[in-house]
Amino acid sequence: MKLPLAALAASLVCLIVAPVFAQTTPAPAAPTATVPVPATKRVTCLAAAQNLKGQDKRDQMQLCMAQARVDCLKQAIDQKIVGEARRSAIKTCVGGDGPEPQ
Repeated sequence: MKLPLAALAASLVCLIVAPVFAQTTPAPAAPTATVPVPATKRVTCLAAAQNLKGQDKRDQMQLCMAQARVDCLKQAIDQKIVGEARRSAIKTCVGGDGPEPQ
């Protein structure tokens, strides 16, 4: 009777421990000769909502993008950017259709 109980306990431990080992990160890749491009906040939001589905994904994207716009607006205010230049700077910062950063 103790053998099936021990086997059951061992299998439960394996079920708990196996996912932890499966989620280990791979070794970082060797650096390449290309210049890294800074990710826009939109890309960051897409990555954050990647594992969600349906309404949860839409909600997460809306919240993340709204926070990104607020962060970019604060940055534009700190830099004292006004008018059309502010609108363009915010679009560029968020990752919209604004001009490419220089």
